[in-house]
Formats: sequence, structure tokens, C-alpha cells
Amino acid sequence: MVYVLRDTTGRLVSMDPTISSHNTESTPKNETDQPKNPNCDPILTLNLLALIIALVGLAGNAIVLWLLGFHMRRKAISVYILNLALADSFFLCFHFIDSLLRVFDFYDIYVHKLSKEILGNAAIIPYISGLSILSAISTERCLSVLWPIWYHCHRPKNMSAIMCALIWALSFLMGILEWYFSGFLSDVCHHLWKNVDFIVTAFLIFLFMLLFGSSVALVVRILCGSRRNPLTRLYVTISLTVVVFLICGLPLGLYLFLFFWLDVHLHYPFCHLYRITTVLSCVNSCANPIIYFFVGSFRQHRRHRSLRMILQRALEDTPEEDECTKSHLQKTIEMSESREW
Repeated sequence: MVYVLRDTTGRLVSMDPTISSHNTESTPKNETDQPKNPNCDPILTLNLLALIIALVGLAGNAIVLWLLGFHMRRKAISVYILNLALADSFFLCFHFIDSLLRVFDFYDIYVHKLSKEILGNAAIIPYISGLSILSAISTERCLSVLWPIWYHCHRPKNMSAIMCALIWALSFLMGILEWYFSGFLSDVCHHLWKNVDFIVTAFLIFLFMLLFGSSVALVVRILCGSRRNPLTRLYVTISLTVVVFLICGLPLGLYLFLFFWLDVHLHYPFCHLYRITTVLSCVNSCANPIIYFFVGSFRQHRRHRSLRMILQRALEDTPEEDECTKSHLQKTIEMSESREW
């Protein structure tokens, strides 16, 4: 859903009521129709907080992209994590520039309102992509646990790459359709925007239900099933990523597709919901690299390990006992080789 809205005259207006109006064209209107609420003025702290979080998140996701793209062997899960880090990087980049422009606007430095709307509209593409990739990861892991034989026999070899390509193509298509039919790119019939927006909303609801259902089934099977599967670092990584998204990433989607249509965002204190949910979504994109390196370094026996080894451990699908055995065997081989030399 794009970040613009038509009023009764068909003119496009911003969905964020805190955007300053001194940078836009002035049009004659009755002041009693849209009374100004001083409590809905932009909050500088939220924009500065988004800037800091976005910078930290961009650095973390850049490290993940660098390691997965150039220093690690490609596996099914690593392809998904690579594309998830790419989506998070795009999302943070758009909102970093958007927050920077809002800070300039707060200090009366001329920033055209259209530039902020373009960045907000572009950010919906990586948001849809991130949710889709996370849903695909959770669904695949759920299938591999519930029906392991069928999954390994019928899963195509390049399934991860194919799924990520389809997700990106579908996200771009939905974003462009939203921009076009909302009148952001062209002046078209307004009722068509409602139809397209309903399709996008239904798709996001389907993704959320798929993510939530597969995650719950995975946790129940691992912890409470009759044939309990051993807990691996990969399961912990996926579970923490899903939990953080539900807490920090989901509120932005709820705002765009629920509160926005109810028009509660026009009144205090709901007028600040957009910036609050944006900051929370930035926290979600920033937290993913932290989760990877935290899980990978948890209960680490060696003090000095490279970031590549830590990330590799976070994505390992082997139990802790097997991992320790493998590590001990590797040390023994290295010691025997050194003695021979």
C-alpha cells in the first residue's frame, strides 16, 4: 500500500499527518475543515532514532551480505538469509534517507514533500519481500520437520533461488501496481486502487497466517511432539527472527492496512503511529544480523572465531552434540597432521 491518500477532491495528500505543509503547494481551504492539532507536530527524537538504528542495521546487514555472498558456500538456507539481508538493507536505506529528509524539514531546510513520499512508497517493496522470504523459510523448515522424507525427495535442487526470484518479482509488481492505480504515477480511476489494494492486503494477510501457522507447528513439533526433533541453532535463529518480526515488523503492516483505512491516524495521539511503527520496523531489520551473530557465538568454546564461522554456526542444522563431536574430530585430525609434519 502506498503512502498517499486522495481527499474528496481527488487530490493526492500524504498519509503521514506529521509531514510539514510548508513545502507543498498552498490551496485555498476552510481552516475549520482541517483544524491544526499542535500535538501532532513532527517529533525530532523519532527521526533521529530511526537514523541511528538504520545506520547500525545497514552495517550489520552489509557484513551478512559480504559473508554469505563471497565467503561461504551457498546452501538452501543461506540463499534465503542472503535475500532477507538484502531486503532489510533496502528497507533501512530508504528509511534512513527518509528520516534524514524529515530532520532537514524539521529545521526548515527546504525538502519537497514528494521526495519523502517516493522513499516511503519504495520501502513497501522490501517490506513485502522480507515478509515473503521469512514465510518461505518458516514453511520450508516446517515441511522438513513434519514430512522429512517427502520433503527431501520432492524438493527441487534450486528451490531457494527460484522462490527468492519469484518473491522479488511479485513484490516489485505489487509495488508498481499500487503506485500506478493510486494515482502516484498516473491519474487513473480511484476505484481501481481499492481493488488492487485489497489484493495486496489479502496477500499480506495470507503471508502472515502462513508465517504464524508454520512457526507454531514447528515449535510444537520440536518441543512437544511424540518424536521430538533435536533443537539446532538454525531452529533457534529462525524462531528468534520470527518473534522479533511479530513484535517489531508487524505493527507497520497493521498500521498501513488497518489504522490508515479507519482514519484514526488523523487524530492525536494516533498521528504519531506511522513514525513509531517505522522505527519499530527499522529495529526488526537491524535485529536480524544481531540474532545471527548472537546465536552463532552462544556457548562458544573458542575465544577467537571469525565472523564467518559465527554466522556459519548460526545456520547449522545439526544438534549441539553432533557439533561438538565434529569440532573435536576436526581438532584431532589437525593435531595428527601437525605431528606427521
